[in-house]
Amino acid sequence: MDNTGTAASAAPKQGRARNRRGEGGRLREDIIAAAVELLDEAGDERAITLRSVARRVGIAAPSIYRHFPDQPAIMLAVVQGEFAELRNSLLSSVAKAGDDPRRRMYAVCEAYLEFARVHPERYRTMFGGLWMPDLNDSSLTKEDLASLGDESMRILVDTLGECAAAGQSTSTDPSSDAVALWLGLHGLAHQRAVAESFPWPPDIADRIITALAHLKAV
Repeated sequence: MDNTGTAASAAPKQGRARNRRGEGGRLREDIIAAAVELLDEAGDERAITLRSVARRVGIAAPSIYRHFPDQPAIMLAVVQGEFAELRNSLLSSVAKAGDDPRRRMYAVCEAYLEFARVHPERYRTMFGGLWMPDLNDSSLTKEDLASLGDESMRILVDTLGECAAAGQSTSTDPSSDAVALWLGLHGLAHQRAVAESFPWPPDIADRIITALAHLKAV
């Protein structure tokens, strides 16, 4: 990937005012936000280069190096931010669903699918789009990548465990069954995005959730 290429979709901003002392963190956030904008507009991780991001923010490309050593580091920050947004969406759905474990299980899964529907480009990038960093040639570590999505998975595990404890699910291994449930949700989210014309059954999500979470009939 050319880290210094210019993306055609990058709309330049006027020259950015220099940050006051102590405001370097704001520039870092602006860089991440610009990368997300480029991703949403182009639908392609290759649109995010050091030059395109700098152009969008209104700074010189070398200014990025104070915050990110390379393009993969920017992409990691983008992906980390989106996983945080996903986690917050799942937590919010749990809080709104009330105390019934079964209702909470459905709410979490529906929130997951809705995130993927509303943010298709971001979702694809989060789960292995064209962005595949070379760990031998970047500042990233295996630990950086392995931890992505841990909190969202924990929410699925905990919610399924609550269903099992309440006798609403026959799952005897919530950790493993939550992985199977995630695979089902991920597959549905992906296929909905790439096969929009397919005649999806209106209750397909409920069928997947009920089966893979081992929910008892009501």
